Formats: sequence, C-alpha cells, structure tokens
Amino acid sequence: MVEPLKRSGKIERKGPVVLVIMDGVGFGKYQDGDAVKSAMTQNLDKFFETSPWTKLKAHGLAVGLPSDADMGNSEVGHNAMGCGRVFAQGAKLVENAIESKEMFRGETWKKLVENVKKNNSTLHFIGLLSDGNVHSHIDNLKAMVVEAKAEGVKRVRVHALLDGRDVGEMSALDYFDPFDEFLKDLSKDGDFDAKIASGGGRMVITMDRYNANWDMVRKGWETHVLGEGRQFDSAHDAITTLRKETGAIDQDLPPFVIAESGNPVGTINDGDSVILFNFRGDRALEITKAFEAEKLEEFDRKRHPKVEYAGMMEYDGDLHVPRQFLVSPPAIDRTMAEYLCKTGVTQFSISETQKFGHVTYFFNGNRTGKFDEKLEEYVEIPSDKVPFEERPWMKCAEITDRVISEIEKGEWKFIKLNYPNGDMVGHTGVFEAVVCSMEALDLQLGRLKSAIDKAGGILIITADHGNADDMYEHLKDGSVSRKANGDPKAKTSHSLNPVPCIIYDPCYSGEYSKTLREGLGISSIAATCISLLGYVPPEDYDKSVVTFN
Repeated sequence: MVEPLKRSGKIERKGPVVLVIMDGVGFGKYQDGDAVKSAMTQNLDKFFETSPWTKLKAHGLAVGLPSDADMGNSEVGHNAMGCGRVFAQGAKLVENAIESKEMFRGETWKKLVENVKKNNSTLHFIGLLSDGNVHSHIDNLKAMVVEAKAEGVKRVRVHALLDGRDVGEMSALDYFDPFDEFLKDLSKDGDFDAKIASGGGRMVITMDRYNANWDMVRKGWETHVLGEGRQFDSAHDAITTLRKETGAIDQDLPPFVIAESGNPVGTINDGDSVILFNFRGDRALEITKAFEAEKLEEFDRKRHPKVEYAGMMEYDGDLHVPRQFLVSPPAIDRTMAEYLCKTGVTQFSISETQKFGHVTYFFNGNRTGKFDEKLEEYVEIPSDKVPFEERPWMKCAEITDRVISEIEKGEWKFIKLNYPNGDMVGHTGVFEAVVCSMEALDLQLGRLKSAIDKAGGILIITADHGNADDMYEHLKDGSVSRKANGDPKAKTSHSLNPVPCIIYDPCYSGEYSKTLREGLGISSIAATCISLLGYVPPEDYDKSVVTFN
C-alpha cells in the first residue's frame, strides 16, 4: 500500500532535484583502458573536487543478481534505483527455477513439450548464446535441451545469437564450438536430433529494443523462421568465414543459416514450439510481437507459422507480453515514482530512445505507463540510427536542451534523465569514441550546473553500472591483453566497478553532513532523492547516502 510521504522538515529548495544517470560510467580499476579517466572532463572533475560524493555498488548481489561475479546492467540498475530496494532479478530467478526443476513442472513448459510430441514437430530455442548472464545464460539453455530430450522431445533446433557485448568481443567460438559438440553428443544415439539452425550478431538481427530499428527484427525473422539467407555447413564455418570477410566483432556479424544439401536445417513451421530463452525484457519485446501479433505493421513476415510461443520470462507485466512464459519476473512494488505521485510531487523523465525505457519502464518497476498523467511527463528524444562510434556524443545535448528548458519553467520538483553515452558507445569497444562520448557528456554536466545554480536546485549525479571505465581486456596480473599486432583487446561488456554518487547543492546551508555514507548500493538512490526533496523515505527503503544533522 502506497501512502503519501511525510515532510521531513529537514530541507527545502526553490528549484528541483535533478537526478542525472550517466549510463555506464564507473570508477575504473585500471589506468589503461579507462576512457572516463582518459577523457577531458573538467566539469565532472570539479564536482568531485568541490561536492560531497561517495561510491556505490552497482553489480552482483547489490542489484539482485546471483553473485558478485555478475556484472550489473541498465535494467536491474534502474530497477534498484527506482524502487529503493534489491529484488532477486531475472538471472537469479531463472537459475533457481531450473535448479529446483520448478520451471519444468510449470504449465507453460509442459504445454510446449506436449505440443511437439503430439505433432511430431520441433522445439526451437532463440536467444543469446553466452554466459554473460545479462540477457541469457548458456547453462540455462543446456538444461532445457537436456530436459526436453528426457521428456521425449525428438527434435530441437537452436537459433543462436552471437554476443560479443556482455562477454569478449571475439569470444563466440568459445561458446558455439563446445555447444555444437554438446548437441552432437546428445544426438549420438539416433533417437534425438539437436542442431544449431541459424545465427547472427545481436546488434544486427533479432534483438532490437524500444522500436529503434525494426529492420533488425525483420532480418532475424527471415533468418530464424524462414531460413532465408547465406548458408553454411556449420556455425563454426559461418563465424570464421564472416569474421574474415567483414572484419566485424561478434555482435556485428551478419546473419547465417545452417543448411544440409541446400536445405535449411531448422525453419520454424506450423505446429512447432518456440522458446525465447533470453530473460531480459527490453530486447525481447519486438521479436515476441513478431510471433504473437495477428497483424504486424512493422514488416512483412511473408509467413506466420502457428506455433506455441513462450518467453523465458514475462517481459512486460502491464501488457502481459508474452502471453506464455516459463518464469515469473520479480514483483516490484512501491517505487519512488509511485510514492512521489501519491504525495503530489511533479516529475519529468527524459532520455533518448536507447535508454528511454530505462528512466520510465524499468525505473518504475517494469511498469508501462505513468502513475499519474497530471503529475508526470515522459519525453523521448529519437536516437540516431547509425553505429554509436560514428556519433559518440549521441543525443546528450538535445536531452540537456530540454532539461534546461524544463528547469527554467519551474513546473517540476523532480527531474530524472539518462545520458546513454558511456554505455552505448562503451559497447562498441572503440576507445577513442568512448573518450569523445565522455567529453560530450561532460559539457552537458556543465550546462546543467549553471541551470541548477540559477534555479536553486540540487543535482544528483550517479550511474547504473560501469562500462566506459573498463575498455580493455586485462590479464590476471593487471596488464593489458593484446592482439597479435600489439593493439589492446577491446572490452565491450560492463564492468564490475562501483559508480559515483555526487550531490551538488549550491544552496547548501549545513542541513546534512557533507560526509556521505559509504558501502551502499545504487538502491540507495531512491531514498537519497526523496530525502533531498524534503520527505521521509519509506522505512524499508535502503538508506540514503545523506545523513541529516
């Protein structure tokens, strides 16, 4: 039950509290490869020199993941910041459901298995083939294939997307080759037939998000469902050949189809069952719509097979997408935005397309839509449809333009924004571009500071996880791992590093200690924002970094 927040009487500012989420910007462990330290960030440096700040945990147990070996990500990070507590997240929930066999006792799993047994048809798996544990985990897939065989399924096909983003940029064969052998071993008795059927880079096919580029989904549909595209004898041949021809890293490899005698081995047909084994929702919604929608306007499917389709999880709890899923997502309730609406606090949220859903849907506990139409406004700045290393500044200036305009209007007590630069450009692995992205972001921090000075507000600067701070692969001794030509090996995944929490308060008059609490996680951001807005946070929220005098 959400009740209005009580006034604390501890602090009051004329201007708004503005939460700035520098997506993917942490404190680097190594000097080499830290694009944040390498960038000229005069404004950010000044904040660190003159304002109270602390480090926050943004990975592993601090954001509800299985262990501290698991890197944080934008989804769980925004969940934690928005709800002020730590919930067990997708990776942990799926791991538990498989280990306990609860998933296989569920009605959805039983239905999909019985469907293919009844029709003597194929069970298909689509998803990211790696152990990144951000969108998926290869061990989950293996467990499902083994269970399918044990339950009498005769034919399995895997449509495997190359990662190179949450794992090493050229690590695909470390997953594909052993997995191919795993399937062959399961199939050697002749009563079970499991194969990789298609694939392609995750940033080229299937895994678009926020309706940014439906052409990716079209390519994925044609590859996985229709079996259209360039054919290869094996995934190994496809990956090695396409790497040589394109020079692309894994996430950017073109799609491929595995064929025998010119015939695709795994088209998806009427009567089949399909499981999207990714557990994270943002890049699962569009391909799910392609399977479930009776009419699809975004592209011509050419053929729409009648299948039993399920996602690993429910990707949108409000819209109930997909209609069938294997594991229930965390039930995140009583978010900060809901409390603020109940209290009558006006709120403005903004980012560009790539992170718009994070400051809205994920921040609000995986909830679509507003809590109060009269008190909230959401603004999405359309992202460029070009490789991020070609436009590393992204839309940070346009986001800032709008935020400054809204600060000057004086209508909002709480404003939150996400700058995607450090994360989206960080994933490209192009060090120079990431440095540029950080310098572009820094310019905007300076502009926000000036606006906050004029308005008499408070600026809270933080991040959801690290990325730009760790752009090179490192060996155990801390040295940079290098390619044969001597160049550093790029690291395209998130880091395990802590992130900043800076409080810039130009009207500070001693209301709270400038020594911020240490050892907290990013779930403390919600209570911090509520406290600085002048209210008492809910009792079960994780502590604010601020201690009032």
